[in-house]
Amino acid sequence: MTRRAVVLLSGGLDSMVCAALARQAGFGVLALTIDYGQRHRVEIDAARAIAGQLAERHIVLPIDLTGFGGSALTADIEVPKDGVGEGIPVTYVPARNTVFLSLALAWAEAAGARDLFVGVNALDYSGYPDCRPEFIEAFEALANQATKAGVEGDPFTLHAPLQYLTKADIAREAERLGLDAGMSHSCYDPGADGGACGRCDACRLRAKGFAEAGIADPTRYAV
Repeated sequence: MTRRAVVLLSGGLDSMVCAALARQAGFGVLALTIDYGQRHRVEIDAARAIAGQLAERHIVLPIDLTGFGGSALTADIEVPKDGVGEGIPVTYVPARNTVFLSLALAWAEAAGARDLFVGVNALDYSGYPDCRPEFIEAFEALANQATKAGVEGDPFTLHAPLQYLTKADIAREAERLGLDAGMSHSCYDPGADGGACGRCDACRLRAKGFAEAGIADPTRYAV
């Protein structure tokens, strides 16, 4: 019987590669996309397209974080376009990965899956606290204290296979896995036509990764 894993699939390049790595490892992919009212909603369409190729089941779960605000992705706050700076940027969504992984954990327990995959990265990233190895380790420990399965000796494993990869490494992995990276969407502030702005942190990091990998970037940037 094929083991299943719940994979957080945002629609970005990192989550696409993460889902493909889960499948390569022999897991049946249960893809979970969170529609949280994000500014860059075109990523949900990207997630649907990616899940159609990599997942055996895909759920788009609505949870409106715009009621909380506190981020350029969920409130009327301008997305920074001046380059990746120091400190935690305003595109950080309060406790986002904690919320998302909690939902992934709930589905995993209900589905009988004991593996979770998340495409966080701690090298070429924007400095979000919920992308750090310490967070991944702590959430796995929490998962095994917070669930019936965990306390009854059927533990969960949280996989973060991109944790120590650069964006260039991730671009190379996409190519090695035979993925169409052009299906993914990373931009935080896309235009009305869905095109990437080319200036936000996510665009800059993505473009940098492809350039350093020596791989043609399939992204359509406005700048």
